[in-house]
Amino acid sequence: MGVTGVVRVLSHLGGAAALGLPDDLAGRVEIVAVSMHGPAPDGLTGDVLVTLPAWGENTDELLARGVRWVHYVSTGVDRVQFDDMPPDLVITNSRGASAVPISEWVLAVVLAAEKHLPEVWIHEPPADWRADSRLGTLHGRRLAIVGFGSIGRAIAERALPFGMEVRALKRSDGPSLVAGVEMVRSLAEVLDGADHVVIAAPLTTATHRLIGAEAFAQMKPGAHLVNIARGGLVDQDALRVALDDGTVALASLDAVEPEPLPEGHWLFTHPQVRLSAHDSWSWPGAYDVILERFVVNLRAYLDGDPLPDLVDPSVGY
Repeated sequence: MGVTGVVRVLSHLGGAAALGLPDDLAGRVEIVAVSMHGPAPDGLTGDVLVTLPAWGENTDELLARGVRWVHYVSTGVDRVQFDDMPPDLVITNSRGASAVPISEWVLAVVLAAEKHLPEVWIHEPPADWRADSRLGTLHGRRLAIVGFGSIGRAIAERALPFGMEVRALKRSDGPSLVAGVEMVRSLAEVLDGADHVVIAAPLTTATHRLIGAEAFAQMKPGAHLVNIARGGLVDQDALRVALDDGTVALASLDAVEPEPLPEGHWLFTHPQVRLSAHDSWSWPGAYDVILERFVVNLRAYLDGDPLPDLVDPSVGY
């Protein structure tokens, strides 16, 4: 049975236009824009809160104003203070909304590593025009994906047509949802023999600094590490050692710890590090796609159907 009456959505992101609310839902939903800063307006109540993972100054107040469901417009929810939330609160997020651009970013840096880009570009006549630059290939290379949610699966779907051998690790047992991907049961097994290691797992207490000295010791010498998840998944001190001793030939990092990095941090200048400012999710219409996941869940909520993007606070994602 669907929800009867008008549902009031408290929004830290603006009004109906900002949320991309379709016209057919306008009569079923009232959107009330609320600033994240300062106290909640007196007497304001609501059924739903749509917000960012960053804890707003009035989030606690709003959650106590009748809110039964909160949606985070983000894939990662590691900054959400689950312990401060009512135990019966329904929680969703915009998981999967950025899978396409992030997976494309991963393939771009993996190709760049194999094809020695941008190093092979020339700006003056070389000593030998047809010099053997020893370019690599994706064909036959082994790709390890640590974390096999929507982003991990999108990476695999793009890597397989290049002829890569793809192994993946996820928290729960079960068959692969992508034909051609070998699922393994341990971090050591997924890292074994991998030429490229992609970190796509959520950051939780269980995965904090998952990729540390022990993990680097299990990697194939000369591996390429790619992190598009959260900086806290990698022990950056151990990474520096692994880069300097050749265990890791290259690290392509879209996520680091802390963010933003302070001026002078070693990651900015290390010759074997390629660093971007956590923007692998960016593509035309990125925010529209992220907000669309809220609308999909909102329709399910209004119609009394299961919400597709539920978050389990007990595991942290």
